[in-house]
Amino acid sequence: MTDIHPGQRVAVLADSQNLYHTAQSKYTRNIDYSSLLEKAVQDRTLTRAIAYVIRADHEEEESFFDALVDIGFETKIKDIKTFADGSKKADWDVGMSLDAVTLADHVDTVVLCTGDGDFSRLCSHLRHEGVRVEAMGFQTSTSEDLVDAVDEFIDLEERHETFLL
Repeated sequence: MTDIHPGQRVAVLADSQNLYHTAQSKYTRNIDYSSLLEKAVQDRTLTRAIAYVIRADHEEEESFFDALVDIGFETKIKDIKTFADGSKKADWDVGMSLDAVTLADHVDTVVLCTGDGDFSRLCSHLRHEGVRVEAMGFQTSTSEDLVDAVDEFIDLEERHETFLL
């Protein structure tokens, strides 16, 4: 495991749906993406910051997407899919994974902002490739598989006042 040092190049990949739902269900608040990004980078060199968001046609969405860009995130936006039975689905797991694998040759550290255990195999792959992997999420809703698969897990609950608006 490599330690954190100022010369490290960092990519921050934020699973906005995962973070949003946890922050809403646990605290009825929103994520402070500026604080999240600052903690993720920790005085290292930011290479890319990408927020993966879902468009569900709510009024405040566009201003949220604009705010993410102002903070320093690129936004990747996917429309929510509604199926014939009325169920809805939209997630960025494959897109985030592909971006992480693509960025692996260009960064020293990938920070995944999610609690989704589906990313544990991705973490193992990245670490095998020599990339330091960190995850940021809410411990109570984060998969143990994900926590076990990363070099460092940062629990947003420990300092939730910092990471929530």
